[in-house]
Amino acid sequence: MVNLTNRPPPPPPPPPQFRSISSRSGGNLIQRLTRSQPAPIGPPPRPPPPPPLPLWSRPSPSPPLPLRPRPRPPPPPPPFVPILPLRHLIISRKRRKLYHKHMLTWYLITLMVRQKLQTLNQKPEETREEWVISIKEKMDETLRFDATTSRDKLCIYRVPRYLQENDKKSYFPQTVSLGPYHHGKEHLVPMEHHKWRAVNMVMKRTKHSIEMYIDAMKELEEKARACYEGPIGWSSNKFAEMLFLDGLFILELFRGADNDKGFLILGYGRNDPVFAMRGSMHSIQRDMVMLENQLPLFVLNRLLELQLGSEYQTGLVAQLAIRFFNPLMPTDKLATKTEQLDIKISLENDNFFNPIADKDKEELHCLDVFRRSLLRPSLKPEPRLSRTKWSWKKRAADKRQQQLIHCVTELREAGIKFKKRKTDRFWDIRFKNGYLEIPKLLIHDGTKSLFSNLIAFEQCHIDSNNDITSYIIFMDNLIDSAEDVRYLHYCGIIEHWLGTDSEVADLFNRLCQEVAFDLQDSYLSELSNKVDHNYNRKWNVMKATLKHKYFNNPWAYFSFFAAVVLLLLTLFQSFFTAYAYIKPPS
Repeated sequence: MVNLTNRPPPPPPPPPQFRSISSRSGGNLIQRLTRSQPAPIGPPPRPPPPPPLPLWSRPSPSPPLPLRPRPRPPPPPPPFVPILPLRHLIISRKRRKLYHKHMLTWYLITLMVRQKLQTLNQKPEETREEWVISIKEKMDETLRFDATTSRDKLCIYRVPRYLQENDKKSYFPQTVSLGPYHHGKEHLVPMEHHKWRAVNMVMKRTKHSIEMYIDAMKELEEKARACYEGPIGWSSNKFAEMLFLDGLFILELFRGADNDKGFLILGYGRNDPVFAMRGSMHSIQRDMVMLENQLPLFVLNRLLELQLGSEYQTGLVAQLAIRFFNPLMPTDKLATKTEQLDIKISLENDNFFNPIADKDKEELHCLDVFRRSLLRPSLKPEPRLSRTKWSWKKRAADKRQQQLIHCVTELREAGIKFKKRKTDRFWDIRFKNGYLEIPKLLIHDGTKSLFSNLIAFEQCHIDSNNDITSYIIFMDNLIDSAEDVRYLHYCGIIEHWLGTDSEVADLFNRLCQEVAFDLQDSYLSELSNKVDHNYNRKWNVMKATLKHKYFNNPWAYFSFFAAVVLLLLTLFQSFFTAYAYIKPPS
């Protein structure tokens, strides 16, 4: 009998043999396995424990091994990114190349079609004979335009672009359009309704037929067109209607503003939105003195003559215009009757000075009438140098060549004093006995637009002098900062209704930018030479320095007087002490 208990255990089975798998094929294999088998939910199951060994096969206990440091855990695997098989990658690249090929083909086809169309649209190059003929046609067209356009009557200009770049609001109307330049603009259309209201009121009041006025404007159409710059592409009927409509509107404003009850007498209501002395009237007055917003004065004269008949007098429109624009005057009114009487006596005894060079010609438009009223005769000021009406010799827009006089601060340091002159002619400046006498100037929100358009008219009209421009440049030279404005306001020369003194200084500094001006062609050139001669005297500079630095308050005079008295007493004491020592008493 065989003893089965002493039989040795069977040997363990050999481990399974694994062949090496490449990274790419292994990845694909794992990918296929992971896709074919659904992922288990929850933690993976633990493997079953191995079967227990028999007692005889258990190894004897070995001594404990020394503890080893636990290795660091491996880094976490990268996020799962699906890896496409190699054949799929090859197919995608082929498709991408095919797509790019199609896009390139369509681009080339589009480019060829575009070049073909451009070639078809281009005109064939003209021959030399055709080129010469086109040049002659342009010359003939220019000759025909010049033959039909007369520049002798031109007086209503478009403001040059170099002047309006800084401030277009000062040159373009904001409430009402007069003339063809700004007719039909969207923000000016509401006033057209009130123009037709004025026409209806005139027809109702005078009982005249409208044909009489239209026929009169037809007769003046050609003469009126010659007053405007450039061709006016309007039909004859439209242009005559514009003269008739705008002209009657202006005359209603002139006649209504002539006295306190003028609009009521003409038939308008007390609360009329336009034909009443309301807030909108100031905006209308400001628009009516803009250079591009004018009607020829002979049109207004003819319309008023038709209204009044035998009561019409020559020059009545100009008188009404002066009274209408009186609120825009930048001058100071005489305060007392005594001052008015003194001016009247002086005018009777002295020679008149009329700065208007073209006073023998008729008025051109409302802006020209207003300008003449500003430059009306006054006391004879400093004599002007002889000048010509037009000269390109020294006309320049360079600020360095427009220095008539030094600023207020520099003149004060040289000992020149400032004084307000009592006259309502703001341009009538005088220099006498070291005092620069300047009339009072009123500055309001419409002053900038007023002076800008007056300067633009003098720049454009060849028969006009530059007296307004000379005055503005003179004041621009005087005022360099808010300190200069503050001192002139202290002297009573400037009174403004603007926010700050800096705004006044900025107003004058911007008015004459890009203005062409001849220093010798100014009525203030001789006065400027006298002031400059006084400015360059060293004795005057020393006196002014002493006064401004050391005697700028009354206590400085008392201190100086006390110091002089003490110095004299000390000298007397020293003299008598020395005299007693040299010649002692016997």
